[in-house]
Amino acid sequence: MPRTATRVLLRDAQGEAIDDAVVLWFPAPASATGEDVAEFHVHGGRAVLAALFAALSEFDDVRPAEPGEFTRRAFENGKIDLTEAEGLDDLIHADTDKQRRQALRQLQGLLGDKARDWRRQIIEAAALVEAGIDFADEGDVPNELLAPALAKIAALKDEIEQALAASSHSERLRDGLVVAIAGAPNVGKSTLMNALARRDVAIVSPHAGTTRDVIEVQLDLDGYPVTLIDTAGIRETDDPVEQEGVRRARARAGEADLVLWLIENGPLADRPLGDVVGNAPCWLVLNKLDIAAVPGVESGAGILAAGRRRSDGGIAARVDASPPAFAISAARGDGVPELIDAIRAYAEQYFAAGESGLIGRTRHRELLRMTVDMLHRSIIARDLGDELVAEELRAASVALGRLLGRVDVEDLLDVIFRDFCIGK
Repeated sequence: MPRTATRVLLRDAQGEAIDDAVVLWFPAPASATGEDVAEFHVHGGRAVLAALFAALSEFDDVRPAEPGEFTRRAFENGKIDLTEAEGLDDLIHADTDKQRRQALRQLQGLLGDKARDWRRQIIEAAALVEAGIDFADEGDVPNELLAPALAKIAALKDEIEQALAASSHSERLRDGLVVAIAGAPNVGKSTLMNALARRDVAIVSPHAGTTRDVIEVQLDLDGYPVTLIDTAGIRETDDPVEQEGVRRARARAGEADLVLWLIENGPLADRPLGDVVGNAPCWLVLNKLDIAAVPGVESGAGILAAGRRRSDGGIAARVDASPPAFAISAARGDGVPELIDAIRAYAEQYFAAGESGLIGRTRHRELLRMTVDMLHRSIIARDLGDELVAEELRAASVALGRLLGRVDVEDLLDVIFRDFCIGK
């Protein structure tokens, strides 16, 4: 019976028993892929699986599935759109609870449903405009059709812009907040990396220049994904290997969402914030309190230090007048919990605006931004001719079609589905 779990004894072509299993049959089109699908629920031992695969491979036109092939067939047969397929991919690779929730919203088709509704409204408006073109010799008919069409487009443009604004950082939730630990050599960056990760991920040495490459570790801070980066000490050096490490350190710090700049314990008056590439917020971290405490500064307490700006064309740091700052001992652990709490709070604030947003990938944002731009051009093209208005609306409809995977996305499909698990 279709869609009925049946307990059976699976046998190979020679009649030898393979496993006591449960089998389900899903005839097309009422299946996940839209095609005939059979499911075998077997015990997971390697010998069982090997025997089952060997028996199935004896049938004509039967082969192992490619990664993502079931999902791709579901997409090609119209069971899901491309945003839902991407949501499934994100769900498979979700590492934190926040990532799981966002992927599940995508898989449930929330963005796809919205995009289909937006595209329907654009097509309806375009139909009105083109009807006006077709009946241009009917006196007032074109104006009667164009005005309501443009009113619909203006409201739709505002709605999509609001969705873009509400999802300002939602696509970044897939990759996580990037926090770079930077500073001069031998100030304790690797020790802090190990303390934040709660395990030894970086080599710690009293010799300057130990870290030559960028080291990354993934953290889960209350469901928010954080990528922590330990960089080479930034200094002038003649060592070509260390020079490359410094170059990479500056580049990654420039790409980070937050930079923790470490300095050694000592008088604060002559301790400017170091040079950091880029415009990311920069927090000062005073390390090595275990060596000698700074008078009046408790571990984990906020301290103030003036940021320094460079305008000589060299590497520059953008910091607030009073950046967040912390006094810690990475080796002993003093102040580290407070620093972790601050990073978690920063991640929560960073992702808060887009946590319930519709947009999950940069591709979505770019296509929606293109749609808004085309809708805007269709509105301002009113005085240039109805044909231009209709053409911009057609282009906006195509952009939303690409978002859903129904128009001109063949070059994307292999990239999207190649990272799926086998059998998905």
